[in-house]
Amino acid sequence: MLLAAEHIYKSYDTKQLLQDATLYLSERDRIGIIGINGTGKSTLLKILAGLEPPDAGSVTVQRNARITFLPQNPVMNDDLTVLEQVFAEFTPQFREINEYEVKSMLTRLGITDHNAKIGTLSGGQRKRVALSAALIHPSDILILDEPTNHLDSDMVIWLEQRLSRFSGGLIMVTHDRYFLERVVNRITELSRAKLYTYEAKYSKYLELKAQRDDYAEASERKRQAILRKEYQWIMRGSRARSTKSRDRIERYNALRDQSSPTADDTVAMATMSSRMGKKLIELTDISKTFDKTCVIDHFSYNIKRDDRIGIVGKNGAGKSTLLNIIAGCLTPDEGIVEVGSTVKIGYFTQEGRELDSGMRVHDFTSEIASEVKTEEGTFTASQMLERFLFTPDMQYASIGKLSGGERRRLYLLSILIAAPNILLLDEPTNDLDIETLTIFEDYLDSFPGAVITVSHDRYFLDKIASSIFEVTDGGKITAYTGNYSDYAEKRPVTQESNERKESSQTELPTADKNDVRIKQKKLKFSFNEQREFDTIDDEIAAIETKISECGKETEKASSDYVRLLELSEQMEILKSELETKTERWLYLNELADQIKAQN
Repeated sequence: MLLAAEHIYKSYDTKQLLQDATLYLSERDRIGIIGINGTGKSTLLKILAGLEPPDAGSVTVQRNARITFLPQNPVMNDDLTVLEQVFAEFTPQFREINEYEVKSMLTRLGITDHNAKIGTLSGGQRKRVALSAALIHPSDILILDEPTNHLDSDMVIWLEQRLSRFSGGLIMVTHDRYFLERVVNRITELSRAKLYTYEAKYSKYLELKAQRDDYAEASERKRQAILRKEYQWIMRGSRARSTKSRDRIERYNALRDQSSPTADDTVAMATMSSRMGKKLIELTDISKTFDKTCVIDHFSYNIKRDDRIGIVGKNGAGKSTLLNIIAGCLTPDEGIVEVGSTVKIGYFTQEGRELDSGMRVHDFTSEIASEVKTEEGTFTASQMLERFLFTPDMQYASIGKLSGGERRRLYLLSILIAAPNILLLDEPTNDLDIETLTIFEDYLDSFPGAVITVSHDRYFLDKIASSIFEVTDGGKITAYTGNYSDYAEKRPVTQESNERKESSQTELPTADKNDVRIKQKKLKFSFNEQREFDTIDDEIAAIETKISECGKETEKASSDYVRLLELSEQMEILKSELETKTERWLYLNELADQIKAQN
């Protein structure tokens, strides 16, 4: 056991962030902490790192165990050089031994001028310098807050591989879902001041969480059914009260006072956009050069209404420059940018709009739009804030009191309520929690205009992109059809892309691959599988019809508690049957696709 945090309590003002929270870390543990922005994830990391005391509870660290902490926003000395900052806490002897490795690491992370002053670096570059300092630090426990922010895809792959070789214990907050899948072996969810731990990677966590939620809902339905039945017993005439079982009454009271399961609030996004004409934005032979370095070289493209474009490439390649030219924030050195008269751009920048920390949240939003018309109706600024999880108390608090993630969410709302018909997104997934990202992805799927995004979040690009633009050295922009995974298969083979593929794929032993190849040549349906494939759609439809009918009967039987229990059990059986049939449908359709492909 490297670290034990037991019965931790922490609150700010009247907000309870941690309540009786317990977490243990052993060697080779890889813990990913997730939760909605503002719930206290960064505060928990600071408590574990010993930088902030809990209100109650204890954090015990193994004797002589060394802790390294990477904060979300590292504090640095602007007058130091990059190398001086990395080695600021170390002896000259340590620097002499490790300087070559640090230089190699910094170069890998896109920091090539090792003598540059910290004060001249961007926020992303500063975070990468801090990451280098954390990784070179001899540690038994690594605590990392958003380590993948400001890293491009190849850097993230490199970090995955480096952390996989770390022999100590790792605790991190990240919203990169592929990173969680490939690095961690435990997911700890912070929800309503409580910690819930799952011995699983991200994909298995989703399954286990769904099971936990289903169990909680089933238990609550059962509790309510028993309560209704017992309530009738309790309320039988006064004559019977003296003879009632005291134990039974006490059990009823305990069941009545038991709290119901509560789900986390979720962001509610309704589609907001302005009318759009036929002509959108046309880029004709544009070029842009900075300090004699060409970042865009004679690029042409006509943006279409239904475009879903992901822009990828190394940091500094020119991705944000391309967005700035499309948005009209930059003028190309050569070429023409024509914008249609009805185009209304919503531009979500990487740095974000400078928000006045002294301004109230509600005032900031209502200045942009006092009310918003959506497909679901008209909402006031206050109602839109509530849909983005800003409670009435938070709305009248100053922006400076919000967490980094909450400010990022407020900034996203300020873009969307202006009702744009073209969305330009520069690293939109930085500092947004997974729940918000999932809902945002669904929002973009139904957004009626074009979406163009710069992102290093592979999961996000797999969900929303239908084409990928890769910006490479020299300003060349190459278009690939499909999402990020499709692009990863099609891009030219390089050492970095080989490393990326090796990290994302598990190789089968040679004998296994030969067996698979032989089997694939002989793939075909058995007689029973063919018959099942022909009828399974109808069977699923029939089960869905039964579930619908059962739901209608449940509504009608609201006062018949015995019948309600029967219908509840019947509904659970039908849902289980539907899940089994759906899994079988997936298998049969995948098999049919493979048979079709080999023919």
